Amino acid sequence: MRKTLLGLCVLCALASPAYAATQDSTEAQRIAALEAKVQALETELQQLKAASPGTTAQATAPAAPAPAVAGDTTQSELDALAATPEEAATSDTAAVAAPAADSGGSNANAFNPAISIILNGSYSHHSLDPDSYARAGFPLGGGAGPSPDGFSLGESEMSLASNIDDKFFGQLTFTAESEDGQDHIGVEEAFIDTTSLPANFSIRAGRFYSNIGYLNSHHAHTDNFFDRPLPYQAFLGNQYGDDGVQARWVAPTSLFLEFGGELFRGESFPSGGAEHGGVGTRTLFAHAGGDVGTESSWLAGVSMLKTQSDNADDGFSGDTTLYIADGTWKWAPNGNTKDGGITLRGEYILDDRDGAFVDPADPSIAMLWNGQRSGAYLEGVYRLNRTWDIGYRYDRLWSDAGNPFEVANNFDPYRHTAEFTWRNSEFSLIRLQLSHDKPNPDDSDNAVTVQYQTSLGAHGAHKF
Repeated sequence: MRKTLLGLCVLCALASPAYAATQDSTEAQRIAALEAKVQALETELQQLKAASPGTTAQATAPAAPAPAVAGDTTQSELDALAATPEEAATSDTAAVAAPAADSGGSNANAFNPAISIILNGSYSHHSLDPDSYARAGFPLGGGAGPSPDGFSLGESEMSLASNIDDKFFGQLTFTAESEDGQDHIGVEEAFIDTTSLPANFSIRAGRFYSNIGYLNSHHAHTDNFFDRPLPYQAFLGNQYGDDGVQARWVAPTSLFLEFGGELFRGESFPSGGAEHGGVGTRTLFAHAGGDVGTESSWLAGVSMLKTQSDNADDGFSGDTTLYIADGTWKWAPNGNTKDGGITLRGEYILDDRDGAFVDPADPSIAMLWNGQRSGAYLEGVYRLNRTWDIGYRYDRLWSDAGNPFEVANNFDPYRHTAEFTWRNSEFSLIRLQLSHDKPNPDDSDNAVTVQYQTSLGAHGAHKF
């Protein structure tokens, strides 16, 4: 028995090294196999890059914005603006990130754009009949003026946006609104953007909102108030958009610096008639911005719009030059504006005209118009939390009382506005707005407006 046990022990001692050696050999073979697979994948990736040079360009170029939900961004908005100029400095509409292009430049997502729908409606009550509204020194043009009494569809929109291929991004936005009991569907924007030009240059072509000022390039549903400030109503017909081309350059610096210019057809107010062979409007703009610590950020800019009009909506024909200065400052705990914070914003617009005026309501009234007018607004919004915010805005216009024509006088129109907004989520809001408007020496308009707004589908993060 003892001999048997001794033999088994000797056998186990002799077998253990052999088993360990076998185990080590198997593990080494597995590691070698994995290394071979990794090497094969790296070789295949290099071959794909060599066969499709557009892939690398697409991956490194400033692409169009990726899909996001409506509302404020969760990180510092100005950091996003500086890091991704296509998203923050160009458009607030979603786009689907394009997959790697094959050797033929095709895009599997080209026929599957992101779809965004904004439903907007309101109820307004005015103490002054909107049909009797007259603004001293500032004849209404471009559809500007008070909202209608009662229920209104407002301006709802549907947008389709997507990367087209590795070099272009496209967007098409339709609007639906009701005016004087008639429904209207129109094209608000329809443009393409380049996404891979060298040295941070980009080109936009089609129909789009000009990048002058601050509010002008923003869609109205992103505003903090129900309606646009008086200077935008008086000088831009709420918002200037037209058919044209834009060139823009963003400096490769930590401080956001943007410079650009635009050529437009010159059909929309304050222009009209598409003068100069259909290139009647020219613009220049520059914007700068940055962060102050982790909780504050700012953005400022200067812009110029120069146009020649023939029988514009307000009856003016001649040369118009607008100069715009804008500034925005935001503060939020840890830079997160969704949870709370303060936004202060202001713009100043100077309007210089040299031409003639013919009253659209009475063509027998005609006179020279050579002078300057100006306007400004200042607004502040305090976001209490993710659900509530309150805001106040003061806007004013100044006309040149020395001009010898009927639309100018010694009275300067002004308005006070307060808003209270409740958000159930990032996709819906209900807003109550109260305003006191003094458009001329004889009239006052006290208005109450309730607005609802919802967002459906993939919608890009809003601009700074």
